[in-house]
Amino acid sequence: MIKQLRRRTPLGWLQLNHEKSRLLVALSGIAFADLLMFMQLGFQTALYDSNTRLHRSLQADIVLTSPQARNLPSLSTFSRRRLYQAMDIPGVKSAEAMYFNNTIWKNPQTHRETGVLVIGFNPDKPAFNLPDVNQQLQTIKLPGAVLFDRGARGDYQKAIAQIDQGKTLTTEIERRTITISGLFQVGASFGSDGNLITSDQNFLRLFSGRQSSSVSLGLIKVKPGYDPKKVAATLKAYLKDDVKVLTHAEFIEFENNFWRTNSPIGFIFSLGVSMGFVVGVIIVYQVLSTDVNAHVREYATFKAMGYRNYYLLGVVLEESLILAALGFFPGLGVSLALYQLTRSATNLPMYMTAIRALQVLVLTIIMCAISGAIATRKLQATDPADMF
Repeated sequence: MIKQLRRRTPLGWLQLNHEKSRLLVALSGIAFADLLMFMQLGFQTALYDSNTRLHRSLQADIVLTSPQARNLPSLSTFSRRRLYQAMDIPGVKSAEAMYFNNTIWKNPQTHRETGVLVIGFNPDKPAFNLPDVNQQLQTIKLPGAVLFDRGARGDYQKAIAQIDQGKTLTTEIERRTITISGLFQVGASFGSDGNLITSDQNFLRLFSGRQSSSVSLGLIKVKPGYDPKKVAATLKAYLKDDVKVLTHAEFIEFENNFWRTNSPIGFIFSLGVSMGFVVGVIIVYQVLSTDVNAHVREYATFKAMGYRNYYLLGVVLEESLILAALGFFPGLGVSLALYQLTRSATNLPMYMTAIRALQVLVLTIIMCAISGAIATRKLQATDPADMF
């Protein structure tokens, strides 16, 4: 088998290489299609990853939300009484309140107003698996003290540098002065440019219209030896319909599902991947179809000599696989550069993974194979005598 392959004339490569300008155009088209797919898949993954970073960092086995909650930036409130009731369930170790509010603050560096997500919780009950936050729990107990997300999107470089040097900065929220006393790292998302963390008491001082009895999230920890899923099922049956009970994993999926189905952004990115695939099929088809038409007499000679249609299809598929392989790597290289550029400009988690590269490579091969099959359809149905 290997000897036969070695003796076989690489007809597909020879035909492609014969018209170098056409080959370059084809490779550029495939690279462009791959670039579209890489970018759309990267944005889609960044959408889900960035919007669930806070979810993944929560120290909770079960999360309580309002049934009206759409996603983390758009949480409704429910009665704190439900947390006290949750403590009656066997297996529940603790049930703590967390407060969220999207608001406008003055950028401490530029003094321009911009959006930020403010989070409040009881500092005596750590709510995050974030060492930078847990090491500064005593700090946020001070009146007006907050921690700022160093991964926020915007002009904060000088302000962050000053805080790193041990200095504090003051700015305003809701016409109240706050002091940025420390930093932590989460990052921007599609739903929020940045995050502030403070104590529940500071949160309620900032937003005087909020009552301590109206909470945004309930964080429930389960005692060792208890199954969180079973405890969650018991809570669902015990608590009233004005609260939704989710395991930690379900809470993350709850956020992803919002962006996947209830937000146009998720649909747009999925559509972009499909459009990149279709564009690639059209470009490769045009190249291969032109090549087949340019060599139709040679193909007719092969058919007259007794070569079957699958041999002719094999030649064209060989060309398509060569195009797929050669066009993929330029697309990958440009995508890596654009991922870095996007990550620097937006603070979104745009990273190339081996799985994504393999996914796009497989899509590229399928794309080119489909184009090759379409390009040879007319050739297979034609009589050799009609080609001269």
